[in-house]
Amino acid sequence: MPAITGSRLCAVHAANKENEAARIGRYISERMVVKDLNAPGLHFESVDFSHRKFYGCNFRGAAFSMCLFTESLMRMVFFDFASFHNCDFSKSDLQFLSFAGANIRDCTFEGSELMHLNYGGAVIRDCTFNKSNLYNSRFINADMEYSDFIDCNIKKVYFIQAKQESISFKSSNTGEAVFTPGEE
Repeated sequence: MPAITGSRLCAVHAANKENEAARIGRYISERMVVKDLNAPGLHFESVDFSHRKFYGCNFRGAAFSMCLFTESLMRMVFFDFASFHNCDFSKSDLQFLSFAGANIRDCTFEGSELMHLNYGGAVIRDCTFNKSNLYNSRFINADMEYSDFIDCNIKKVYFIQAKQESISFKSSNTGEAVFTPGEE
């Protein structure tokens, strides 16, 4: 695991992970643009990440609870194997992000640009993606339950081998999404 920004140690070897998360939270709150930040494995609770621009950041394996990402802009940010509980990404512009293997529960991505995102193998429960543009994103092998994709652009979105239970695609362009291999 890479070292946390501003430290020689990773989260596993940090003397106090809570202090490191608080330090990174302050670092982010002091900036409108955050570039090349490494914060893998840290736990963030009730942190406001909204209205910020993130470029090339690594939050692999991090945990987020009750965090705000509203109206944020993110490019090439990695949330692989991270967990999100009760977080708000509404009205955000997220492109080329990876949520591979992430656990996403009770979160909203409503009214957002979610283009070229990877949710491969993610567990998604009780989430809202309504009125979002998910163009060319991937939910391959995702486990999705009780979530809404109402009035979304899902053109070229891949849901191959995704488990779907109580998922609503009402008013979305499902004819332009890919649900089975070879359907392109």
